[in-house]
Amino acid sequence: MPRTSLLDAEERRTLAAFAGAAKAVLLAVDRDLERDAGMPRAYYEILYFLDSAPERSMRMSELADATRSQASRITHAVARLEESGFVRRELCAADRRGWFTVLTDDGKGALERARPAFADSVRRRLIAHLSPADRRELARLGELLLAAHEGTETDDERPRRRRDPDRASQGALIP
Repeated sequence: MPRTSLLDAEERRTLAAFAGAAKAVLLAVDRDLERDAGMPRAYYEILYFLDSAPERSMRMSELADATRSQASRITHAVARLEESGFVRRELCAADRRGWFTVLTDDGKGALERARPAFADSVRRRLIAHLSPADRRELARLGELLLAAHEGTETDDERPRRRRDPDRASQGALIP
């Protein structure tokens, strides 16, 4: 196997700035949302995507894709949300193999109560530090990177690191 050169100083700086900033912002939003709305960002994202879906329902695999999470993390998070009465699971009548996660009225209410805390946190932790031009550039770069990686990773290729299961989504940040 040919030896690949190591990252140069500019490449290391690019990666460190991107990864560090993304982690810092997401961790701060997580803390704020947990404190102010009583739920982790991962649960908020699941409720958000379900609310945005037709009939407030998604297959578990679609939910994992939407939140950029592993299926096992989504399964755990959905089980916790189900215990809280925020979602329910329904067997897919068409194939009798898959499951749908459905947002309940209680889940919709929890999402509506959490939305202001989420918006305030994102504005305080991200938006306030960027000019309008910076925000447009950051959005452009994020969209470029997302497009470059769209559909390139199967569930089998996703990392299998042990992480906090209550943090079902570490990458999706939604409106």
